[in-house]
Amino acid sequence: MLLCFMAAWPMSTVKLWKSKTTKGTSLAFMIVIEIGYVCGMASKLAADNVTYVLAFYSLNFVIVMANIIIYFRNLKYDTLAEKE
Repeated sequence: MLLCFMAAWPMSTVKLWKSKTTKGTSLAFMIVIEIGYVCGMASKLAADNVTYVLAFYSLNFVIVMANIIIYFRNLKYDTLAEKE
């Protein structure tokens, strides 16, 4: 599952970057995913069960955070387009 997410999120990042719009993108969904990754990382650390899975959680967290940042960039583009 984590490997599939690792493959899907970079594709989403590229699509978001190229589209320059927030249409079809859910900020709430990305935030929920981020919370899930934080909980996954916290559970690994709390259980003192640090394995390669923690690296996957961390990398996915960073990629989804990039998507959130791009979302706000695209929101500015949407706002400018509405004003024109």
